[in-house]
This record gives sequence, C-alpha cells and structure tokens, in this order.
Amino acid sequence: MIYRQLFGYQALRKKQYKQSKSQHISEYLSTPLPDSKLPIKDVPMVTLDFETTGLNAKQDKLLSVGYCNVEQLKISLASSHHQIINCQQVLKSDNVGIHHITEQEQARGLQLADELERLLKTVAGKVLLVHYAKIERLFLQQACMELYGESPLFLFVDTLALHKKRFDQQTIPYDPSQLRLESLRERYKLHNYHAHNALSDAVATAELFQAFIYQNELENKPLNHFLNW
Repeated sequence: MIYRQLFGYQALRKKQYKQSKSQHISEYLSTPLPDSKLPIKDVPMVTLDFETTGLNAKQDKLLSVGYCNVEQLKISLASSHHQIINCQQVLKSDNVGIHHITEQEQARGLQLADELERLLKTVAGKVLLVHYAKIERLFLQQACMELYGESPLFLFVDTLALHKKRFDQQTIPYDPSQLRLESLRERYKLHNYHAHNALSDAVATAELFQAFIYQNELENKPLNHFLNW
C-alpha cells in the first residue's frame, strides 16, 4: 500500500501496460483513469456487483455480473447490464437459496471470457463503485489471471469502507452488521431492493453512495479522498 501511494496508480498502470501480453488487458490499460485530484462529482464510475458460487476466489467462481454507469453522480439505468455466467461448477444448495440462480439458468449463461471482455471495455477509464471491495477485487483479479495470465490495476470506491471509517471516528461502539448494504440504506431511509441480485445490488450501492455524498456535502472532495486500491 505504501509503495502504491508513493508510486501513484497512473504510473503503476503505465508499467503494467508496457509489460502486458494480453490484448484485452492492454486495451483496458491504454485508457487513462481519472486524476486523483478530480472532484468526485466529475469522476466517471461504474457501480458493480458480483454474485459468486462462494467466497473463496481461488476455488469459487463468478456466477453473475451486474453494473451500470454513474456520471456526475447520476445513475444511468439505460446503461444497466446483468448477465448470468456459465461457470461450469455445481451450485451449492445453500448458495442457491441466497442468489436464486438455478443450475438450469447457469447452464444457459454466457461464458466467462465473453462477459469479462465486455466488462473490461465498459470499465476502461472509470472507477469501480462497490460495497465491500474485497469480493469484487479478488474475483475480478482471479478471473483475469485465469483467462489472461495477468491482472491489471483497478480503482475502487467502497461504500462499506467509507462508512466504516466514519463509524470508527465516532466514540460509540457499533455492530459490524450495521455495515451491511441493507442496514446502511435504512440509515438514509432508502427503499429496499431484492437483495443478492447483482444488478439490483449495484444500483443499491450507487444510491447509497449518492446519499453519503449529498448528506455529508462531499461533492467537491477529490477522488483521492474516497479511493480504495
């Protein structure tokens, strides 16, 4: 982390671009990311969520992807995309009870290579907006490694991390469950969506971020204030 802060993400991406042997990774890296000093209201973002077969990125797989663009802090539902992936893995019954994706739906899903290629084109030059970046980062990196043998640098704004930082600055103890997406949305009196659908969770995350920004009057804070990478 200290090395990254000293070197800068733009410089790291240039280094990765020169070393990349994958056409898809090179194309993604060739599009510059927003400057860290850019006000958050002017940062192009993609709100993103994954459903997976489990929580271990080394052995579990991406099962569905949902995302849409966020421009000028406005959610573009016209750009929304949801896709089930044929991960060719037997689904665990307890997991199916959470994401409600059946074996039959998975079998009709898109191949990972096709969906990842589309995702990389969509997020090129943009910051990823997620809730709990660890999951999206690990599974995205693992998918890239599996298909291309390398993984580029992705920039994240994490609504869980932002709220955890706020909670930690307070002297009042809190339960970790308060950092769940649905719990945080309740704090802002945002309506409920059907949870554990990749697209609805992505939109729910973007709405939570909007509420966080506007309630705390952070529209003109620089991107660097929010980054998780």
